[in-house]
Amino acid sequence: MLPQWSPEHLRLAIEAAGVALWSWNVDDDTLTLDDQACDLWAVPRTASITFEDLSARIHPADRDRVRAAFAATRAISGPYEIDFRIIIGEEVRWISARGQGADDGIVGRVMFGIFLDVTGRKQAEEGSELLAGEMSHRVKNLLAIASSLTNMTSRSAATTADMARELTQRLTALGRAHDLVRPLPGQEGKAALLGDLLTVLLAPYDDLGAFSGRVRVAVPRMGVGEKSATTLALVVHELATNSLKYGALSAEEGTLDVSCATHETDVVISWTERGGPPVASAQGPDGYGTSLMTRSMMRQFGGSIDYRWDEGGLIAVLSMKKDRLTS
Repeated sequence: MLPQWSPEHLRLAIEAAGVALWSWNVDDDTLTLDDQACDLWAVPRTASITFEDLSARIHPADRDRVRAAFAATRAISGPYEIDFRIIIGEEVRWISARGQGADDGIVGRVMFGIFLDVTGRKQAEEGSELLAGEMSHRVKNLLAIASSLTNMTSRSAATTADMARELTQRLTALGRAHDLVRPLPGQEGKAALLGDLLTVLLAPYDDLGAFSGRVRVAVPRMGVGEKSATTLALVVHELATNSLKYGALSAEEGTLDVSCATHETDVVISWTERGGPPVASAQGPDGYGTSLMTRSMMRQFGGSIDYRWDEGGLIAVLSMKKDRLTS
């Protein structure tokens, strides 16, 4: 036997579901709202309210669409649903208005329907769309970088084996930086920590010498933005690769110190090599790796990379705009 639904039972069910009731007089264009609908729209609990009164609270970008949709409901056969935004103070709410079109269920020139607060669902949908767009953008960027790296490596490598090895190393460096890009607590945003990024990228080279701890990283705690983490990973990889070929990391007793100084608008990273073979300024045009670093520092960070060919080893100074590094 089916339960008997009393008016009180229906009221409790409607309140539990967050359903707000409305009725619309199609002749004089007035609406009557229940208490929940009045609270949803933040209007006084009066006997009736005009459609224009409610329209003033509809988001300007949705207002004309909602007016046209409501005017067309009488020509729509069957149920209809309209989602739109309203503005209450500084808060934006999403409302779903639902009813029957083509005068179905009209009683004495009055149509009936409900409002639902769907703000949570809409925010979740917007978040999903934002995430999908972000992932698409990130994948496109990575593919573009991978393509550039492939072209660069094919020109600089002497053999296919060299090309495969160098390209794999560069892509692996990108992967390490990509893994570190994650949300950080507080106000640091979506980024990697600078110290974590440098330590992970340089960890493989610490095992290639006579002792552990020859690669030392000492930097302040600060975030690195997603795009900047990828670019910085490439620059660090190129510096480390050159050091492994020609600099301090090519010697058993060679050491590498990476430090950082922050200023009001700038960040300066110092790359200091010691204990390697004698170094001298490169002659002739820059190689592709060096050109890549120079372009990356300028375009991504609004900065530069300067080389000092000291007797003890190479000192590379990376200067960057602080706001670019965290973006």
